[in-house]
Amino acid sequence: MRLQLIQDGFGKNTGVFVPINDWNILVQKYEDLRDLVNTETIIKIKLSELEGKLPKVEGEKKLQQLLQSRNEWEERNS
Repeated sequence: MRLQLIQDGFGKNTGVFVPINDWNILVQKYEDLRDLVNTETIIKIKLSELEGKLPKVEGEKKLQQLLQSRNEWEERNS
């Protein structure tokens, strides 16, 4: 089994990726694991369908937060 750790931008472990073949083996062995998985259908929509849903002021605020985060990330990684 080859698990992969998922880390945030600070190197802190935040999750684990389990390859699907390994997951299927685990679920066969430990059937209770099936209860951990959300099997609800996720509704997918196109980004174009979201146009106009966020007020312009909020959109601009989120864009500024995104740009600030990107600048901080670039500074840490340069």
